[in-house]
Amino acid sequence: MRGGLWQLGQSITRRLGQSDKKTIARRCYATEADLKKTVLYDFHVANGGKMVPFAGWSMPIQYKDSIMESTLNCRENGSLFDVSHMCGLSLKGKDSVAFLEKLVVADVVGLAPGTGSLTVFTNEKGGAIDDSVITKVTADHIYLVVNAGCRDKDLAHIEEHMKAFKAKGGDGPLAGSTLQYLTKEDLSKMYFGEFRIIDINGAKCFLTRTGYTGEDGFEISVPSENAVDLAKAILEKSEGKVRLTGLGARDSLRLEAGLCLYGNDMEQHITPVEAGLTWAIGKRRRAEGGFLGAEVILKQIADGPSIRRIGLFSAGPPARSHSEIQNENGENIGEVTSGGFSPCLKKNIAMGYVKSGLHKPGTKVKIAIRGKTYEGSITKMPFVATKYYKPT
Repeated sequence: MRGGLWQLGQSITRRLGQSDKKTIARRCYATEADLKKTVLYDFHVANGGKMVPFAGWSMPIQYKDSIMESTLNCRENGSLFDVSHMCGLSLKGKDSVAFLEKLVVADVVGLAPGTGSLTVFTNEKGGAIDDSVITKVTADHIYLVVNAGCRDKDLAHIEEHMKAFKAKGGDGPLAGSTLQYLTKEDLSKMYFGEFRIIDINGAKCFLTRTGYTGEDGFEISVPSENAVDLAKAILEKSEGKVRLTGLGARDSLRLEAGLCLYGNDMEQHITPVEAGLTWAIGKRRRAEGGFLGAEVILKQIADGPSIRRIGLFSAGPPARSHSEIQNENGENIGEVTSGGFSPCLKKNIAMGYVKSGLHKPGTKVKIAIRGKTYEGSITKMPFVATKYYKPT
């Protein structure tokens, strides 16, 4: 297991394999003594990081910049996020792909070595156990990253099905240019979703061009002993433009990009189709099924789901999770799952779920907040256009 995981631009360091066996909620309150610390904890504190409890870890919510300033700097220049609390693991062996395809909706067989994809772990009812980014390192080596708050649940789920399995035979515009100073690999030939094992700043690293803000970015898995030096080198080479960024701006950025947060916008009772992630279900998987909950999910693809995830603009105070969505007659049609003020658009944005048929962009709605209703309208996502680095 590798020691640290960084995402540059949209991303950055995750400490891998450093978690106890206690069940940890996605968000929890704990005493400082109970919280785990990433390999960069002291580095955060030395750089003015405001540390808060998050999924059993002590994590920076922001630094000296405000959340709004950090959000805008990521869009304009770049950000370095510590996501070391997340869990990375490898599945190895000739049957690793066949096994994983029992648990996720992605076409893992169809991935070329050195490429990856967002996917969803599903249960027998088609609900989302967790979302994950999977990478096919080689034909018999799969690398995946799961959410910190879902770690114990995900590992138990994988282990349970492994016993039963029988084999059949930095984000931001400057992310690339800054990282290029630290490696001999030509990053201009590496596109969104691609993976390499390369030397970065003198350490052997896993590098994936991906992120969680909608900007171009890299995720770097680096040995723990090299993590702080790499962080310092990235910040130095950017000449102050790429900045350390906390969980607060990370949430604003992913919301502007229309990306789900598990525990808010995805739960075990929400299917990938309802969440607007049908695109993550490969064509072959739709034809063949073979994953948990396939019967439910494939029926929804054919007939349509009863609810759909949508984007919202709204007046008044920002809508928050569990705010009621009403039609113009005041009838309940759904619920907000994430919301806030967009630093880039200078207006309120939110996402949530409404009844199918009422999900079309331009549909007028009302949002109930603290006993009052405010005007809103359904809109397409992402709210801020993505800038993933893809072939032209």
